[in-house]
Amino acid sequence: MLEKIESDPGSALLCSQLPPIPAKRYFTIGEVAELCGVRSHVLRYWEQEFSQLSPQKRRGNRRYYQHHEVVLIRKIRALLYEEGFTISGARNRLDEARGELKLREELQAILKMLGN
Repeated sequence: MLEKIESDPGSALLCSQLPPIPAKRYFTIGEVAELCGVRSHVLRYWEQEFSQLSPQKRRGNRRYYQHHEVVLIRKIRALLYEEGFTISGARNRLDEARGELKLREELQAILKMLGN
């Protein structure tokens, strides 16, 4: 069972209030922090807690996030801040969603093979 905790809804921006994600290939940690309404140190912590989140590191160990990672961070933020999940609960929810996506892809491949 997934765990939930109470959170202060006034302490963070709601996802609907977050700025739109620009059409760029890479984002710095500062840009992502602004786009997702969290601080940079929170993003670095989430990298340790969520295996799905691993930005590219370039010269000087600078992090560069791609669009799909920004979307993932917003999903993590929503699970933690808006839905009240704990870190482990959010991790479980993301793993469940990934498993459902994999199953859907496998079923679509089977339907495609049967259709031919």
